Amino acid sequence: MVLAFTEARAEKIKGTVTDTEGKAIAGVVVSDGLMTTKTDSKGRFCMDTDVDSRFVFISTPSGYISSSENDGTSYYKKIDSKTRSYDFKVVKNPKNDRNHNIIVIADPQISDAEEFPELTVHSKDIGQHVRSMDGDYTFGICLGDIVGWNHALYPQYREVMSHTGIVFRNVMGNHDMTNYGASHETSMKDYEDFFGPAWYSFNVGKVHYVVLNDNFFVGRDWFYIGYIDGRQLEWLAKDLSYVPKDHAVVVSMHIPTTLSKEDRDAFRYGEISDVLCNKKALYEMLKPYKSLILSGHMHTGNNQIIDKNLMEQNITGLCGAWWCGPVCIDGAPVGYKVFEFDGTEMKWQYKSSGKPLDHQFKVYTDDPQNKGFIVANVWDYDPEWKVEYYEDGKKICDMERFKGYDPVALECYKDASKLKHLWVHPAMTENMFKARISESARSLEVRVTDRFGRTFTQSIDR
Repeated sequence: MVLAFTEARAEKIKGTVTDTEGKAIAGVVVSDGLMTTKTDSKGRFCMDTDVDSRFVFISTPSGYISSSENDGTSYYKKIDSKTRSYDFKVVKNPKNDRNHNIIVIADPQISDAEEFPELTVHSKDIGQHVRSMDGDYTFGICLGDIVGWNHALYPQYREVMSHTGIVFRNVMGNHDMTNYGASHETSMKDYEDFFGPAWYSFNVGKVHYVVLNDNFFVGRDWFYIGYIDGRQLEWLAKDLSYVPKDHAVVVSMHIPTTLSKEDRDAFRYGEISDVLCNKKALYEMLKPYKSLILSGHMHTGNNQIIDKNLMEQNITGLCGAWWCGPVCIDGAPVGYKVFEFDGTEMKWQYKSSGKPLDHQFKVYTDDPQNKGFIVANVWDYDPEWKVEYYEDGKKICDMERFKGYDPVALECYKDASKLKHLWVHPAMTENMFKARISESARSLEVRVTDRFGRTFTQSIDR
């Protein structure tokens, strides 16, 4: 299905895709963000390009690596009205990328240079974790809000993230918009000048990765809504037409498509900057594939099973509470998500910065909001997890899930006037669990089992 939203005014461009040794790479998808084509057996392409297009880029094929920086092996080139030929080089991946890993971060949101030392701590933690893994090909994805509107900080951000030892693909966030322009089309300038196209795709192993820009600037001040414009939807339909149905699709975007079943069942106008307004069009395109959506924006963690073949994971912010305290606004520790792919099969786990990998929840017995209860914040929970409560070695119950405040986050962020940023506030999370404590109990234990059968426990003696 190809959606005709735009009437293209075309000009011809051509070029080649080769590896660094000059070998032609056939079957590479090339695009200008609207039109698409594939290279022939000699690595050549020729295509119409819309005069409004800003870039020509390749969907880097599996088995190869291209740079996310504007260098000799970059996956994109800026279209110059005087240039009609564009040649791309890709690097042969020295590792079999069928098995690969992704480090996913969201919302670093650096607002001034004073915040870089803390970001450096997290980037070094990422680097240590990458080195501890089994040697499979690993890359990163940043889900937007790279900085807090201070776009002059992009170069320093990139330098700090180089401590991870991996290459990051980037997503545009609302704080990456160029504000106060005339229209949505003007909002991508600063981001694209530094990072390249705001939407694109690439392939690793049997996974097709898509990056979208769903921050729709409404032409006033800094205001935006969650919306994918028609040009991107038309491009996405064409891009997916090249993807075999036995491959998985991972879509990365900034504003989440959904945070609850309620926002999927009924449109609520007041949420148009928190969730994607036209999510149904995206879901329809992804139906033929086993798919995962990755998003940020909310600075909280939220996992939603949309249907049997589609899940969304909304990743909490790497800046925590905008660099204002020790935890995120939902009480989760600052951290990132680690995904491991074997073909199209994937596993994942949240990694708390500065903590061991088994740090997957927190337990409270002194929560003033829930006196007499043991309370657990299980920040990466989804419905296929189990959260159980034991007393003196005996299972008492499956803990009750509820929506509430994490006690540490509530205490840290209850008074915004004492914080660096006045907009910081504690956020409720649906990933809280509780069970009533028996007066006679001497040993309390919370046992959490994730969807992959990994079990984590925390015990408290009274």
